[in-house]
Amino acid sequence: MRCKFSDDENGRIRALERLQVLDTPKEEPFEKIMSLVKQTLSVPICAVSLVDKERQWFKASRGLDVDETPRDISFCTHAIKSLAPYVVTDACVDPIFAENPLVTGGPKIRSYAGIPLTMSDGYNVGSLCAIDTVPRNFTDSEIAILSSFANIVVDELELRQLASKDALTGALNRRAWFEAANKEFERARRYSRPVSFLILDIDHFKSVNDQFGHSAGDEVLRHFSKTVSDELRQSDILGRYGGEEFVVALPDTGIANAKLLAERICEAVRNIRMEEINGNTCTVSIGVAERLPHEVAAETLVERADVALYQAKSDGRDKVICSDNRQDDFPRDAAA
Repeated sequence: MRCKFSDDENGRIRALERLQVLDTPKEEPFEKIMSLVKQTLSVPICAVSLVDKERQWFKASRGLDVDETPRDISFCTHAIKSLAPYVVTDACVDPIFAENPLVTGGPKIRSYAGIPLTMSDGYNVGSLCAIDTVPRNFTDSEIAILSSFANIVVDELELRQLASKDALTGALNRRAWFEAANKEFERARRYSRPVSFLILDIDHFKSVNDQFGHSAGDEVLRHFSKTVSDELRQSDILGRYGGEEFVVALPDTGIANAKLLAERICEAVRNIRMEEINGNTCTVSIGVAERLPHEVAAETLVERADVALYQAKSDGRDKVICSDNRQDDFPRDAAA
């Protein structure tokens, strides 16, 4: 059975990126699953394979001495096109794989069974695969066992994603945002690409809680997060920094375009009328900073955006201020 979204490769890649799992360290739940698959099915090789744009990357594996292989030679890129298990009983006589370098060379794949990892949004992000170095007919019961393990992998991936999200707003929590933002910062530094950060603070949010109650305040935060998210690109990274403060990492974005985006966000927030606060609106102050050539840590970029934010609040709120690279600080109590 063909996957419903098999022709939507861009959507599939976005679904994979939303997991924020590529290139992460080993994690015990996935390692345990690998040990169980290897032991239960008596295979020399198995992997949780996530199929990226040009590679398959292994979140966990047994019997492999690499973390990734090119996508164009991977068995799993075929497995993700279907909802059904993908089985190759003898790769040496299979017209698709007979000349594949993973068959003719190491790791000498001869038989393969892959179960698509179908997320709750319907996209196949990879597969759980069991591999042997001899021809093999995987039995129905073995495929059923592998499918059960694949379901556990999907559950772990989605639980991992939920653990990185702020439960109220759906934005990344502070820890997860810093992990993602640090990756973008390092990529920008390594390849001399621009990256900018925004820090956003809802103006007079305490008065919303005081006047309308914390339930209304929670609704304001939800509306705000969605409004900001709607203005962002898929590659931009939104996080909840704490309280009513949010942060955004903007890959491949210089200060001028970051400022334009921030101004659009200000305008969009002004236009939100919320029943929870009697149809009133909120405003937001935003600090913007772009990575400087000498900066080597994402935290310094956050600090400069934070200085710009509190200048915006000191100057009357509901505005965007870009960092002028000063390192002096503004008293947070006075500007809050």
